[in-house]
Amino acid sequence: MSKIRIGIAGYGNLGKGTELAIRQNPDTELACVFTRRNPSDLKIMTEGVPVYAMDDIADHKNDIDVLILCGGSATDLPVQGPKLAEMFCTIDSFDTHAKIPQYFAAVDEAAKKGGNVSIISVGWDPGMFSVARLYGSCILPDGKDYTFWGKGVSQGHSDAIRRVEGVADAKQYTIPVEAAIEAVRSGSNPELTTRQKHIRECFVVAKEGADKAKIESDIKNMPNYFADYDTTVHFISQEELDRDHSGIPHGGFVIRSGKTGVNGETQHIVEYSLKLGSNPEFTSSILVAYARAAYRLHKEGASGAKTVFDIAPAYLSMKSGDELRATML
Repeated sequence: MSKIRIGIAGYGNLGKGTELAIRQNPDTELACVFTRRNPSDLKIMTEGVPVYAMDDIADHKNDIDVLILCGGSATDLPVQGPKLAEMFCTIDSFDTHAKIPQYFAAVDEAAKKGGNVSIISVGWDPGMFSVARLYGSCILPDGKDYTFWGKGVSQGHSDAIRRVEGVADAKQYTIPVEAAIEAVRSGSNPELTTRQKHIRECFVVAKEGADKAKIESDIKNMPNYFADYDTTVHFISQEELDRDHSGIPHGGFVIRSGKTGVNGETQHIVEYSLKLGSNPEFTSSILVAYARAAYRLHKEGASGAKTVFDIAPAYLSMKSGDELRATML
């Protein structure tokens, strides 16, 4: 049986994680990697796999079954997503929640035009957490959803900081407020503002001569990322960032607090939690599973944009329906 040929667009932390995830899925293989860097300078971990310039990606439409987009949500994916969905079946991890509807519409139009399947916003949030929220709200309609992220490094938010003028490098930690988590777990169904649930802590390496006050203001007032949170900005050296903030851990909780019974007297708490040693490695493992789903759907004649809500769980598994029913149901 032929393997699913996967291409990687972008070879940062997420691209490297995707390469590793492909190794753990025997029905997939890495076909090629695309980069905006000089291809001859890029050394990947898989021997014999070619690296091409991103500008030449259209020349390789016949080499790939599914293209996994590993760029950032701030500036890369809004452009790359629709453009590449017309040429390839794609998977991406677009995570700017407020802009998902318009991003979906743009990718959907392009994917349908090209006859491809593109699954957007794949990861753990949006992604696995989204599915947990959906299941919880369907099962306990009389209730509330609560989502907490961290403590951990947000790749998307860190990338957004690095795009700020005057920033050389940066890491951003999302930290849940413990008092808010405990209030939710108590079943009291508190009304919590965005600011009451999380704080954001940024460690920034400024370029030489950069205006640090302006950098701090630009970060704290960034819409969709930091403006709605209590945000702290620390300026440190590159050596300190490399020494103290080299890892990319993350995690979080989705909690559904709901009631059943004649008068809502029975309380239920449903919780889905993650504790991740590597945010990009876990996210890329999800991307590869959904690449399998995109491949199968395309083979069935589907086209257009999809989200995790549209994908049946069986499409993610290497196991057949018979195997799933015998071993997991």
